[in-house]
Amino acid sequence: MTLFVEIYKISNLLPTEEKFNLVVQIRKDVVSISSNIAEGCSKSSDIHFKKFLEDSIGSAFELESQLIGTSMVYPNLKEPIENVFPLLTEIQKMLNALIEKLKP
Repeated sequence: MTLFVEIYKISNLLPTEEKFNLVVQIRKDVVSISSNIAEGCSKSSDIHFKKFLEDSIGSAFELESQLIGTSMVYPNLKEPIENVFPLLTEIQKMLNALIEKLKP
């Protein structure tokens, strides 16, 4: 949830012309990370849970790509974006470890 809050703060710093493009996309991805984990927890089998974790890690890497591009297009946001990368990387590692643990 910390990543969720930080991404919303960053998205609020983007120019108005990004309101329906980049802002929507990075918010969608950060919401998708936690939502897929939550939904996966409700599933009755590890196979189903793993599928939702894979969707979640996909959103995490998609978010990473968008943040890299954002920092290139909007250099004034480079520092706040770089500040969230350690947290995003940690989430990616935790998701990957859990996915590996659930492999048959």
